[in-house]
Amino acid sequence: MKFKKGDLVEVIWRSELYRGAVTQVVEVTNEIVVKLAKKPAIDYLFEQNQVSKVELVKVPQFVADVIRILKGKWGDDLATSIDYKLYTEQFVHKWSFDERIRGWLQYASNQETFARAWMDGYEIEQEPLFIMPVPYSVLPVHYYINRLDEISFKQGNAQKFTWNEIEKYFPEITKYAVKVEGVAE
Repeated sequence: MKFKKGDLVEVIWRSELYRGAVTQVVEVTNEIVVKLAKKPAIDYLFEQNQVSKVELVKVPQFVADVIRILKGKWGDDLATSIDYKLYTEQFVHKWSFDERIRGWLQYASNQETFARAWMDGYEIEQEPLFIMPVPYSVLPVHYYINRLDEISFKQGNAQKFTWNEIEKYFPEITKYAVKVEGVAE
């Protein structure tokens, strides 16, 4: 496996399992320098075959936003942040969180994912994207809704929207949304 600077890794060092981040890759000798997450943090040289890459959990963008904001505000208070009862309507509104967080955290499997993301880091899963054809078009040319701030119709390439944006801005015509396959932006 090839590593790059910044990769999170696990390694056994002095009979203990440690996590750390790759700080340098030494191509010539097939070694990497890892800053071990221990106190005090130290840089240590390992052969690449002695190290395993940490697989990060994937979370929706709205979960990543909650972790980023609450971890910054409360430090390491995972126990409070994982409790779905915290996310009252007033709390969600005050912090401008997506309302879906409360429902998402009600499931035990999502609580585990949240905890792993909080402690180990995460990747943001790409939401499916949709285009919005203009409904009832009788023209031989396809027109699409292309802006959120002002509705404009444009022929050709269509702007892509998340489902959340479609429900918010186009609630009356959600049935016309067309999922764009294989596209991540």
